[in-house]
Amino acid sequence: MSALLSLQLGRKAEIVVVRNLVIAGWTGRDRDAVEHHIAELEKIGVKRPASVPIFYRVSAARLTTEPSIQAIGEESSGEIEFVLLQSAGRTWVGVGSDHTDREAETVGVTLSKQMCDKPIGQNFWPFEEVAPHFDQLILRAHIVEGGKKVLYQEGAVTAMHRPADLIDLYTDRPVLDDDTLMFCGTLAAKGGVRPSEAEFFLQLEDPVLKRSLTHSYRVQTLPVAG
Repeated sequence: MSALLSLQLGRKAEIVVVRNLVIAGWTGRDRDAVEHHIAELEKIGVKRPASVPIFYRVSAARLTTEPSIQAIGEESSGEIEFVLLQSAGRTWVGVGSDHTDREAETVGVTLSKQMCDKPIGQNFWPFEEVAPHFDQLILRAHIVEGGKKVLYQEGAVTAMHRPADLIDLYTDRPVLDDDTLMFCGTLAAKGGVRPSEAEFFLQLEDPVLKRSLTHSYRVQTLPVAG
C-alpha cells in the first residue's frame, strides 16, 4: 500500500507518493533519556524494545495530512516527531505525530504502530536548508486539558540521533530509498503519556531562520463494540 499526498515541498506544491513508512523508536542520543522513556511506557504496560533504536515498518496508507483521524476507543495519543522524506532524489524535513493506540501497545508495539493513522504537516523544508544548524531545531507539542491548551512535549532535536545516523542505522547507506518517509523519535511527555481532550498541536521551530512547521489534528473516537 502507498500514500498519495498533496505536500508543499519548499516553495513548490507537489503530489508525492510514499511507498515506505518507517517509524524509528527509542532513538535518543542520551541513553539515560531513552531509559526514562522506556520506563515511562513500562508504567502503562509496554514491553521493552528488542533493540535500541528499533525500526518499525507500517503501512504507508496510514499517512495523512487531514485535520482529523479516527481511532478505536479512548486509549490513543500523539507523539511529536520530526520526519524525513526522500522524494525525487532529495531529502526533506517535516513534522508529524506517531499517533499510537496505548492499549494495543501493551500487547505489542509493532501491532500498535499499525493501529492508528499517522498525521503529518503538509509543509516540508529542504533538508539542506536546515542541515548546518539542525541541532538548534525545537520540537513542541500541546494538548487540551480542562479546556485549556497545555504544553505536552518540548525539546531540541538533539534528544534524538542525527538524521544521517538514523538513516545509516536503518539502511547502511547515506540516504533513504526514494518514496520513503521516516518518523525519527519523540520526547518524553510532561506529566506522562495521555490523550488530548481535543486537538493535538505540533510545531517544529527553526530559531535560526525564524520559521516553524505546524500541524494540528483532532481524534474522532469510535466505539468499542466488544
